[in-house]
Amino acid sequence: MNVLLCPFSDAGYLYPALAVGRRLRHAVFPLVRPGAAGVVGEAGFAALDAHEYGGARAFSVAWWGETGAAQYRAVVRAAREVRADALVTSILCHGALLAAEALDLPVVVLGFAAHLWTYGRGGEGERHGRAAMREQRLLELLRRYELARERAGLPPRRDRRRDLPLIGSGLLLRGDPALEHPGAELPEGVRHVGPCPWEPAADPAALHWLTARVRRIGKPVVYVHLGRVFGGESMWPRLNTTFTGGPFQAVVERGRSGEPRPAPVADVVVVREPWMGPLIELSDLVLTNGTSSPVLAALMREKPLAVAPIGSEQPLLSEACVRAGVAVGFPPGPGPAGDGVAALGTAYAGGLGERVRALGARLNASGGAAAAADAVVAAASSERAVAPGAAHTGAGPPGAASGAASSGAVPTGVASTVPVPVRGGAWTPALDAPVDVGTGRGGP
Repeated sequence: MNVLLCPFSDAGYLYPALAVGRRLRHAVFPLVRPGAAGVVGEAGFAALDAHEYGGARAFSVAWWGETGAAQYRAVVRAAREVRADALVTSILCHGALLAAEALDLPVVVLGFAAHLWTYGRGGEGERHGRAAMREQRLLELLRRYELARERAGLPPRRDRRRDLPLIGSGLLLRGDPALEHPGAELPEGVRHVGPCPWEPAADPAALHWLTARVRRIGKPVVYVHLGRVFGGESMWPRLNTTFTGGPFQAVVERGRSGEPRPAPVADVVVVREPWMGPLIELSDLVLTNGTSSPVLAALMREKPLAVAPIGSEQPLLSEACVRAGVAVGFPPGPGPAGDGVAALGTAYAGGLGERVRALGARLNASGGAAAAADAVVAAASSERAVAPGAAHTGAGPPGAASGAASSGAVPTGVASTVPVPVRGGAWTPALDAPVDVGTGRGGP
């Protein structure tokens, strides 16, 4: 079986897809923008350059609402070339969903830590009108999907459920039911599989320097992972007041938040790395805007959270973490230093520890990438079993995917049973990538 990975190339979307690919005992082909070729190679794969398939900017989440048609064309061309039997993509990748439909291929969608759209049942009691916001978010995504469909030249479709076009053969959430509203039921076809963790190896020299620095300062360490600000206020004024002359120091991953603005006297060091695991392990707690990757990475390492949501899906996941008792709210805007220090002190004091450990244990014991890989195999097998002996309508040759083995753990560094040369150079930080592929390295 041949599987085409076609997520966004931003780390928060690409890394989980690579984790799933590494669990598949099949030939795996990641389609990514050029700047991600090196990290794809480190995961054990040969990258397909999206630009060569007409997908310039189409795999950058910064352009997700505008490049659906270009993404559709790039995925169709790549899937045909590699004779794909199944696709794995990201939430918001509408072009990949359209390509799967046009090629009659199963497509598994990797989502965030929690469900963003309306529930199948329940959830009406969410506070602050979050149920209404779920509905609005779903309608907006469907509008963008229909626009991409029109631009791709595909006819309209009619579905029993409005969300059906967006979940493909299955929408896999990377969190835990504890992060959903109590009593709510996920729609059919949507389920939690748990985290799909993978990231490039840390740079030993950078990690050694940073470890020595925080030890010299001697204060408890807060790992700060900033997300997109969505036109809102920067967190830097609050960070500077919180970490100047106070009891904590910060290691700040700037993510997709724009230019850093640390005060000269603040106990803050700014980093921009394609890995976060060792930084979280070095820290005592994690402060995040509420995006999936840092939230899950912190919980898996049993680190308490402080959350400061700004926009998009951030408030939903942040509120879920506070409701589950694994996070405290952190004031994101300008204000007295004591407000931020007090929030961090609450998280650091240990009151969240038991719930953090319990949820972290469940996440670590979940199927994660292996369960997601099983879902890919099951979707492909189900597709072939619908009409045995019927004419092949997908991208691969008749019978190419017959007798597919189940997924399972593979030796470290082994991504596929098919030997392929790894091309592409070292990981290029998105900050240094060409303008036409987007500038953000952060993700969900």
